[in-house]
Amino acid sequence: MLETLKLVSRQGYAFVARNFHLVKRYWGWELVWLIYCIVNALSITFIGVGMGTLTGSQDVDTGYLVVYLMIGTLVWQFLSSLFENISQMIQWERWEGTIEYTLMAPVRRYVHMAGQTVFAIIYGLILTGLIAIVMALFFELDLSRANIFGSVIILAMGGVSFVGIGIVASVLPLLYPERGTQMAYIIQALLLLISGVYYPVEVLPGWLQTVAKISPATYVLEGMRRALLEGTPTYELGGYIWPLLGMGIVVLPIGMSLFRAGERYARRTGRLKRSG
Repeated sequence: MLETLKLVSRQGYAFVARNFHLVKRYWGWELVWLIYCIVNALSITFIGVGMGTLTGSQDVDTGYLVVYLMIGTLVWQFLSSLFENISQMIQWERWEGTIEYTLMAPVRRYVHMAGQTVFAIIYGLILTGLIAIVMALFFELDLSRANIFGSVIILAMGGVSFVGIGIVASVLPLLYPERGTQMAYIIQALLLLISGVYYPVEVLPGWLQTVAKISPATYVLEGMRRALLEGTPTYELGGYIWPLLGMGIVVLPIGMSLFRAGERYARRTGRLKRSG
């Protein structure tokens, strides 16, 4: 049993290490992406600073708007990074020419997914942390009333749900070598639209508000804002924590089942070798 655990740990670590070696290889693109994310985050948050000027009103609480937009920007950066790194793992294999080696290797698929997930979490935390540090140099962030513990729980629960959604989306590049990646990005864009990243969900049309209830990002963002902006106690955040936990429990097994079925189909139809 101990030897099996050691083997599984080494195999999982191998996927984490390989992905970080890819980051090192393409460090130039990583730097470009980091700068783009920082500039994008600053640009969005400056909207809050300029709201008083745009409306001509002195009653606008620009400090609240700045923190509101900062939370949305940073939370979405982390969640979308999770989604991208997991949903695009098959496409990365194709780009590197290793898809057949990886999927034919004597490694259990859950070990493969676990290694990819650990890398996605670490990468997302590092990227989001660097963006947060730069933003802190530009904007004053008052967290004196914040419930940090509650916000961490909500983010963790949301991360589990997004891992499941990322695994579901990773099936698309497996089934559709030419169009799967584009389809995964469409899912990400739709989640951005309906989840209230930069605005309250209540401003959306009624039918989109209904759709927003199935997005885990909606609960993460609303819960994080209540915890950080209002200091809501953790026991009052159950309306956000429990739905996220339920989504994670449901979506993760579904994602794994779909991936196994998609992998079997791709092997049978010869889609593993094709590049898109």
